[in-house]
Amino acid sequence: MRRVTLFVNGTSSNGKVVAVSGSLDDLLSAASSKLGIKVSRVYNENRGLIDDITLIRDDDVLYVSEEDSSEDPQDDLTDPEKDQTHTDWLTLNVGGRCFTTTRSTLVSKEPESMLAHMFREKDVWGNKRDSKGAFLIDRSPDYFEPILNFLRHGQLILNEGINPLGVLEEARFFGIEQLAEQLETLIKCSSQPPEDHSPLSRKEFIRYLLATTTKSELRCQGLNFNGADLSRLDLRYINFKMASLSGANLSHANLSGANLERADLSLACLDAANLQGVKMLCTNAEGASLRGCNFEDPAGIKANLEGANLKGVDMEGSQMTGINLRVATLKNAKLKNCNLRGATLAGTDLENCDLSGCDLQEANLRGSNVKGAIFEEMLTPLHMSQSVR
Repeated sequence: MRRVTLFVNGTSSNGKVVAVSGSLDDLLSAASSKLGIKVSRVYNENRGLIDDITLIRDDDVLYVSEEDSSEDPQDDLTDPEKDQTHTDWLTLNVGGRCFTTTRSTLVSKEPESMLAHMFREKDVWGNKRDSKGAFLIDRSPDYFEPILNFLRHGQLILNEGINPLGVLEEARFFGIEQLAEQLETLIKCSSQPPEDHSPLSRKEFIRYLLATTTKSELRCQGLNFNGADLSRLDLRYINFKMASLSGANLSHANLSGANLERADLSLACLDAANLQGVKMLCTNAEGASLRGCNFEDPAGIKANLEGANLKGVDMEGSQMTGINLRVATLKNAKLKNCNLRGATLAGTDLENCDLSGCDLQEANLRGSNVKGAIFEEMLTPLHMSQSVR
């Protein structure tokens, strides 16, 4: 006696084992009784219609259809699209997070990827499943989500907080080459400095300072510090050559030995800053405030402001012994009560400059323009030989 396992067409569960004896009608009757439906047709696993009882072998798996079905049972078995509605949906458990998608999504976009090979055919890789039947994949769910979305619609979309480097590693792991190329381009572009050269903030600059040893030279050439608050910082010996410091706050900062050659300090505030031995050749400090600054170095290194643009600067009360201001422009500047003993002011433009109360002993003013300059309340008399052209 032969026996077969019967399933209702389109399902693979709740099957019944039936003994095969007699005619095909006897089998249909037994199937109807076992499954509780009116069975009219029987099909084998290859979707072939069985019309002769002798075609059935022992332990065959057969599928039956109802007599009053509104659709042709044979069409249900032979139509691949209808079969996919039952079998093509998959659930992936990626790192404890479940994603539901179709087999075609995982296979079609990148046919040579690991995911395509894993799910192109059923159970070829023997994928492990969790208690709910989801396929287990031990990867990061946060980085897997953009990959799955890319396979769905072909677009790279990264939610806020998702590191593209992490997604790139997952794309390489799964062999999603098109996505990996897009991510590499994105990372390369984001790692380049911004084209607008946006100003550095105090927080960013302090981070640079802390990361640099005291014996190393910190180079800030050409950097943008416009409007930055660098007050009270230790900026000794830093190279600010050609840097933009317009409107920056450098009050009480220690700029001893710093290089500010050709830097833009226009409208900056350097009140009470330590500028011992500073290099400010051809610096633009027009309209800046340098009240109470100390340019005098006990070691004898003279501050050099040769050729600097100091129009309208306020340097009242500054210590400027031995300073070099040769051919600098100090038009309309305020230098009241400054110590300019031994200063070099040869060829300097001092037009309308307020020098009242200054100490100009041994200062060199040869060739300087003193038109409209104020020399009231001088601490020491100005000798003619100091200003002869």
